[in-house]
Amino acid sequence: MKTGFNFLIGCLFSFVFLSCSQKAEVKNGVTAADILGNPKYQAISYGGYRAKSRDVQPTIEELKEDLRILEAMNIKVLRTYNVQFMEVPNLLEAISQMKSEDPDFEMYVMMGAWIDCENAWTDLAPNHEAESPANAGEIERAVKLANQYPDIVKMIAVGNEAMVRWATSYFVQSKYILKWVNHLQDLKKSGGLPADIWISSSDDFSSWGGGDASYHTDDLVALYKAVDFVSMHTYPYHNTHYNPDFWLESDSLASLSEKEKIDAAMIRARDFAKSQYDSVRSYMKSIGVEKSIHIGETGWATVSDGFYGPEGSRATDEYKQALYYQHMREWTNAEGISCFYFEAFDEQWKDAKNPEGSENHFGLINLSGQAKYPLWDMVDEGRYEGLTRGGEKITKTYNGNFDSLMQDVLVPPSKD
Repeated sequence: MKTGFNFLIGCLFSFVFLSCSQKAEVKNGVTAADILGNPKYQAISYGGYRAKSRDVQPTIEELKEDLRILEAMNIKVLRTYNVQFMEVPNLLEAISQMKSEDPDFEMYVMMGAWIDCENAWTDLAPNHEAESPANAGEIERAVKLANQYPDIVKMIAVGNEAMVRWATSYFVQSKYILKWVNHLQDLKKSGGLPADIWISSSDDFSSWGGGDASYHTDDLVALYKAVDFVSMHTYPYHNTHYNPDFWLESDSLASLSEKEKIDAAMIRARDFAKSQYDSVRSYMKSIGVEKSIHIGETGWATVSDGFYGPEGSRATDEYKQALYYQHMREWTNAEGISCFYFEAFDEQWKDAKNPEGSENHFGLINLSGQAKYPLWDMVDEGRYEGLTRGGEKITKTYNGNFDSLMQDVLVPPSKD
């Protein structure tokens, strides 16, 4: 998106200058309303950690390295999770510098503010009926960053899976998420935040009323009315273990080849995600609310020594990840739904004591800078030409050998 001109006459100069200025103004004026649901703004969940501990924060240069890779993938919106560390401030500064270096560089952020219950992540028993006193500081930091980088931060998500009860280490009641959403909305009205920034919370589909009716509370209804949009999570991958009826092969597929059975299973996985999305939409309509619903998180791991590996649901490999990524992008793009796919890069701090743990392997690019199967076509297209991560060129996993990849791909278990 860059043009140079040899100006011959003054009127031509004026015309071109005005046109360029208008283009810059349009791009700089992009809002959440322009981004969400627009397939031109492909979204992804992002964490820049490369070490086994978040004590090692990614540098601005490392973040720029990642941003160049993401730009090559046509990603324009990142979702982050907290502002407790320097990762996100460094990321915003990296984006700002890249915008200054190249006016055509375009990247926006849905910034997360982490919310905990009282005693979360301590030796004390979590008190899910009260919130952590640290939440106020987290919100304050998020507000400061949103005001410092208004051309980049277009959305704030209050909490990440903070309302769902299976998050036993830290979940809180929805009234606390509502409290902070209302606080941010009040700041917008008073000029303490940009008026066009959108506020939400990013949480499991069940927390948004799509599952257990016990989540259907007055506070949840009030939260629906308070947010600018809904950011819901759906994970067919995890449900291959916890709720496997959709995943298991039936006798009716016995005549199919192994590859055809796997292909059919991934269509069922996509449809499972659709059903969770539809359940949230149905609940929202039942309470008389009309807001846009987007997918704040969904993904598929490529390594697992636990529930999802060969001795479990057999869900885990790069071929299935590629099909899931493709199906979810096609569906959400067609339906005008933003999908913050989880995630861009593998992160090994998530389960540092267990390198083969699935949480370390949701990325589309691994720690060695290798593009997993969903991105092989982009390697062939030369999109990563000249780009590196940690000094390593972006190459294909399995040396690009599809037959070798398929040796690690298993058919889901049968219902018998």
